[in-house]
Amino acid sequence: MQQQSRTGSTGEATAPWWRDAVIYQVYIRSFADGDGDGMGDVAGIRSRLPYLRDLGVDAIWINPWYVSPQADAGYDVADFRDIDPRFGTLADAERLIDEAHRHGIRVIPDIVPNHTSDQHEWFRAALAAGPGSPERQRYVFRPGRGPGGTQPPNNWISNFGGSAWTRVTEPDGSAGEWYLHLFAPEQPDLNWADPQVREEFESILRFWFDRGVDGFRIDVAHGLVKDPELPDALAPQGSGYVYPDGEHPHWDRDEVHEIYRRWRSIADSYPGERKFVAEAWTDTPRRLANYVREGGLHTAFNFDFLQCPWDAARLREVIDRTTDSLADVGAPATWVLSNHDVVRHVTRYGRPPVDWRPGTLFRSHGSLDLELGTRRARAAALLMLSLPGGAYVYQGEELGLPEVEDLPEELLQDPTWERSGRTERGRDGCRVPIPWSGTRSPFGFSAGDGPAQPWLPQPEGWKDLTAQAQQGDPNSMLELYRSALHIRRDHPALGEGDLHWEDAGDGVLSFRRTPGFRCVSNTSGQPEQLPPHNGVLLASGPLDDGLLPPDTTVWLQL
Repeated sequence: MQQQSRTGSTGEATAPWWRDAVIYQVYIRSFADGDGDGMGDVAGIRSRLPYLRDLGVDAIWINPWYVSPQADAGYDVADFRDIDPRFGTLADAERLIDEAHRHGIRVIPDIVPNHTSDQHEWFRAALAAGPGSPERQRYVFRPGRGPGGTQPPNNWISNFGGSAWTRVTEPDGSAGEWYLHLFAPEQPDLNWADPQVREEFESILRFWFDRGVDGFRIDVAHGLVKDPELPDALAPQGSGYVYPDGEHPHWDRDEVHEIYRRWRSIADSYPGERKFVAEAWTDTPRRLANYVREGGLHTAFNFDFLQCPWDAARLREVIDRTTDSLADVGAPATWVLSNHDVVRHVTRYGRPPVDWRPGTLFRSHGSLDLELGTRRARAAALLMLSLPGGAYVYQGEELGLPEVEDLPEELLQDPTWERSGRTERGRDGCRVPIPWSGTRSPFGFSAGDGPAQPWLPQPEGWKDLTAQAQQGDPNSMLELYRSALHIRRDHPALGEGDLHWEDAGDGVLSFRRTPGFRCVSNTSGQPEQLPPHNGVLLASGPLDDGLLPPDTTVWLQL
């Protein structure tokens, strides 16, 4: 494999690759369709590896590709050791890993340890075995409350709306126990107090490490361990109530870290610096740092940064809190602007800011100024890529794609839509297949003659946002990302390292990094004076003579 770690003057790597890597998120259903059926697949990813190499990323994170009924876009896994036929075969995945490595790109699949599909052989066995059986111990089954057990065991709410409990029909036909699902009913939660569950996932990790994957993104990493007493929640989800540290009945409990210390030891037993990244929603940066303490996971997404509005003072506060808390445990920050679960940041930045608590939906309000959102997204990209640590780029982010907000209701597939009583449209708008080329749908997404239309429709206006349309245009979002990623890889000040703030007035972020680099972002509505410099390395937009326009970031050579 071609190594892409940052190197020092001697040519030897100065830090493990994952401490400052830029990782590209591949939402497999919507990245590229290799067989022309309208759904992305492994063959599609393989066909676009040269694009990813030329973009300048270090690795790809692939959303779940396992066998699944697709009740929640693959996050309901029926078999963790095989590829869903919609996406290809296990042999296809092994070829992808090998080819990606030849391009210098590492491969990080998703792992979904909080729950399985209700079609998983374990859950089918649990339903057949009945109450009190070892098979049911692998999940969270409980008798109901009230006369005849007709009420759920507690008041927990599903992330997708409605109760987090579903009652089963027992083998004898009677109404029986209830099982927990913090997400859809098709996603029963596993019981991580059962040794079989822990042993099974350790085996799954080894299965994929043996096939050459370079790490895992851990879905719902904060949700595995539940209070064994299953008490009622003290306040409705999203109410603003904050539990004392580690005392939430099913989120971010301290006992979860024992699991990840064991996982870390497994990763460390393999060559090549394998890594984990946690999707862990926590109330404070200090709680997030618990996941990446010595002997724990390697990295964790920084959702405080993702949720922060485009405001200099608030951005600096988030950056400082993050870097300070992670420095205490010796871990790098991991910055991210968008992913498959949130409204794309081009659209978020084009609307008035909202109060957006961890683990809750972003609810758009106010009119959309797409030009403003795009300008801010360009500036935010340079800001993110100049910060110490690593970063993630969600597919299509480098093309400047906005959220698709007008998908027909009959085409919505996110379980949030139905579970919320059709009041929350869910996450489909950020999952629309990305455009590659041409002037009409499927915009090069699907291969072959007469390909099927994509599984979600693409806007006609995306003809101007295809990778082909942006290729070679120095003012395009794609070329901005390409330039930034290549400079970031080559410039000795970027990646992991120091950050020194400088006073630059209200509405402006300015910091230096050693050696010879300065980043200045103007979040205000007025032009600001550019500081002295030896030359601009990169700017997110056109510069006025001596002035930094609003919603612009520049990289300055010192």
